[in-house]
Amino acid sequence: MPVDVIEFGLGGAAAACAVLFTNPLEVVKTRFQLQGELKALGTYQRHYRNVFHAFYTIGRYDGLLALQAGLPPAIIYQILQNGTRLGTYQSLIDMGLTKNKAGQTSLPKTMLAAGVAGYAGAFVSSPCTLESLALCCPSHIKTQMQPQSREVIAVGHQHTHSGWRQGLKRIYVEGGAKGFWRGVNAQTMRNGIGSVAQLTSFSRTKDFVTKTELFRPGSIFIPIIASMVAGAANVVVMTPLDVISTRMYNQGIDERGKGLYYRGVWDCATKIWRKEGLVGFYKGWSASWFRLAPQTVLSLSFWDLGRKLYYRNFDKNQST
Repeated sequence: MPVDVIEFGLGGAAAACAVLFTNPLEVVKTRFQLQGELKALGTYQRHYRNVFHAFYTIGRYDGLLALQAGLPPAIIYQILQNGTRLGTYQSLIDMGLTKNKAGQTSLPKTMLAAGVAGYAGAFVSSPCTLESLALCCPSHIKTQMQPQSREVIAVGHQHTHSGWRQGLKRIYVEGGAKGFWRGVNAQTMRNGIGSVAQLTSFSRTKDFVTKTELFRPGSIFIPIIASMVAGAANVVVMTPLDVISTRMYNQGIDERGKGLYYRGVWDCATKIWRKEGLVGFYKGWSASWFRLAPQTVLSLSFWDLGRKLYYRNFDKNQST
């Protein structure tokens, strides 16, 4: 099997493993982002005060299984989106496109490669491609299932999906095929810009820590530290776009199939700014940190470990 195909598989497998641990944090993050939608701070009831209170509240009222709401589509999404993103990024590195003429890692070229990889991952969510249905559907239905809760702690528009496949059918019945791609522009921007922040900071930090020789070569602590830095960069850059994406995906629709609150990405951003201010774009930032940081650390660490194990066996097979 060609090595570049393996890279895509390793990236997808790493992200899928990570989401098993981080999906509960994704549920909490989504609810925070919908809490007080289009309302000024202090004018709405806060069902979730912080991450730990949110875990307790969801477990108490909705049950512990609610913390894994939307897990199947979340796994599918991670395999497709991050498999493409990480595979593309590593392929560009292997082709030497992140190096300067002296053979050293170039920051601008690394950022460009990360951006290209991010948009490659988001490409499958473009309305111009057949693959868009495979990526946008799981992301869309995942976002709608995660806020579903008992009325006493409900936030945002409440969908009543009994399962993710039934939910996909309902989205199609209510909004037609275009209903699957509502919010795709925000998702594409989120993936592209976030990828630049995440993968660039990961590569640069990993190189820096390796050169300090604080750890032995190949130590698991090197990718873990690099992943933590990448996670922090990811939260700062991606949270506003993530809020917009969540709002766009979760909003209800009227009898004409139009969104109840937002006409598009810029309309959503404008309304959040006017009604909620800057803080509205960073709602749930702590939940985003608790989710994105472990997701970044686990996925990139699993990715790094998987690549080492694969190429170690690959080299052994080549030498025999």
